[in-house]
Amino acid sequence: MNEPTERGLTAASVGWTRWGICALLFFATTLNYIDRQVIGILKPALADKLGWNEIDYSNIVFAFQIAYAIGYAGAGRLIDRLGVRLGYALAVLFWSLAAIAHALNWYIPVGAKFWMTAIPATVLGFSAARFALGLAEGGNFPAAVKSVSEWFPKKERALATGIFNAGSNVGALAAPLLVPWLTIKFGWPMAFIATGALGFAWLVVWQIFYRSPEKHPRISQSELAYIRSDPPDPVIKVSWLALLRYRQVWAVLIGMLLSAPIWWFYLYWIPDFLHKRHGLNLIQMGPPLVIIYLMTDIGSIGGGWLSSSLIKRGWTINAARKTTMLVCALCVVPVFMASTVSHLWVATLLIGLAASAHQGFSANLYTLVSDTAPRQLVSSIVGIGGMAGAIGGMFIAKLAGYILEWTGEYRILFIIAASVYLVNLLIIHLINPSLKPMEFDVPQA
Repeated sequence: MNEPTERGLTAASVGWTRWGICALLFFATTLNYIDRQVIGILKPALADKLGWNEIDYSNIVFAFQIAYAIGYAGAGRLIDRLGVRLGYALAVLFWSLAAIAHALNWYIPVGAKFWMTAIPATVLGFSAARFALGLAEGGNFPAAVKSVSEWFPKKERALATGIFNAGSNVGALAAPLLVPWLTIKFGWPMAFIATGALGFAWLVVWQIFYRSPEKHPRISQSELAYIRSDPPDPVIKVSWLALLRYRQVWAVLIGMLLSAPIWWFYLYWIPDFLHKRHGLNLIQMGPPLVIIYLMTDIGSIGGGWLSSSLIKRGWTINAARKTTMLVCALCVVPVFMASTVSHLWVATLLIGLAASAHQGFSANLYTLVSDTAPRQLVSSIVGIGGMAGAIGGMFIAKLAGYILEWTGEYRILFIIAASVYLVNLLIIHLINPSLKPMEFDVPQA
């Protein structure tokens, strides 16, 4: 490649189609998080209305997490086989239907029990809907990360991942604005129906606009050359279990096992924390939640931007990713004080900083996959990591339920959240100290 062509490939003038794809990933992730966040916002109201205790609620969350673990792992392999266009569409279709299915619990009489047990029938009904939701929502991140690996060169992937991952924050931000209004005006079942139905609009746009780079009618030859400017990946075939032989996979697996549960804790229990610690009702908790998730948008995009910027300045991928993750891990530490401060907005800012830093950490953790693995294995590896994160979420769900039922305090949970990321980064570094790419020098199954 001669010098003028190389300069042309690095210029912004190559085109913007890839960023349109990134926007679609952003909106899908936004809807993904709106649908899963509805129950967290309604938790105080539904617990009072339907007679749930902390353990009942933790069982409902647990049902989502176990299905999410299954769905994440299975979706990763399925999307590698079906391709992003079809695989992502199926995931969004089924999770939208599952989100709407939560409203069916309106027809279960309050106080009804499951068979002859003491378990409220509404707990079983919500658990079934959450299980279906988790199974389908597991397809979002494997599909999105694979799409980024196909549409972006390595030097832009962390930024693109940070942008689409910011959709999780926007979804978590939009939910406290939409859900209270829908609930008060139309009742809680409409909160699930209206938010779930948004996925069908996204599906129409996705089917019209999305193609692979080589088949996309709007992409220029210069942009396609820019996207494919990295050395080509080797053609390989590896079984799902065989991936577990690679330290690169274990770095992602452990990373998500330890970090993802903290995000689940923020998502499902912060509304309840604001209600119990600071006395906020359904309407009043909206502004603090909006501030928290506005901050997480900054963290998600900022974490991706920082490592990408460092790479463009000449840093190695290893140094750029891990330095950014270290900065994020340090920003999480002050959250241990959130349960002890008496001022609502001090607690809000501490949680917002920690959640923001989580998203910056997460954007770079996802990008480690495409840094170290061939494109055709990205969804499978993200699926394995997501399964591990969902398993960790299962444990945090049960742990939070029992801690809150027994102590009534959030202090222990915030201490856990504050300490996990530094330990996590140390383990990742020990597993893969130089971010060495995967090597395939033996016949693969």
